[in-house]
Amino acid sequence: MSQKVLSFLVLPFLLLVHSHAIRAQRSLDNTLKLLNKETVPYIQPENLQPNDSIVLLDARELGEFEVSHLKDAVWVGNSDFDPDKVLQTLPQKGQAIVVYCSIGVRSEDIGEKLQELGYTNVKNLYGGIFEWKNKNRTVYNSQGMETDSVHAFNRLWGRLLKNGIKVYQP
Repeated sequence: MSQKVLSFLVLPFLLLVHSHAIRAQRSLDNTLKLLNKETVPYIQPENLQPNDSIVLLDARELGEFEVSHLKDAVWVGNSDFDPDKVLQTLPQKGQAIVVYCSIGVRSEDIGEKLQELGYTNVKNLYGGIFEWKNKNRTVYNSQGMETDSVHAFNRLWGRLLKNGIKVYQP
């Protein structure tokens, strides 16, 4: 097959894949601009290198966390968020904290609560666990094993998860 014919066949495919990725990112960007106030500074997934000096807080519901979460993340929940428990668990208010949820909306709410409690170094993971997984980063199940499964919250929000296995239950 000639180079010209091969280019003719491959180029439309590459353009289709690229435009799909751009639309998905634009959809995430638009959703976050619509729903968030950016009161908690974002950190991009590619700029987050989890280590012992950063505490990762998961602001999703327990069932979502049990499907998968970032390595060594601590579940704080959203509707079950307990400020007293957080204050006991994290006494150093200057501690580097990154809070995340599915895409970054609930985590902004929890990040604001952390700021109200006096925490001064709180960041919101841009795009949450969905964008983390979309960037081919690793997530772990409740047994501490790597998994491709991510709780997609619901079918509407699940459209923003492009990589991994979407789980809707429990």
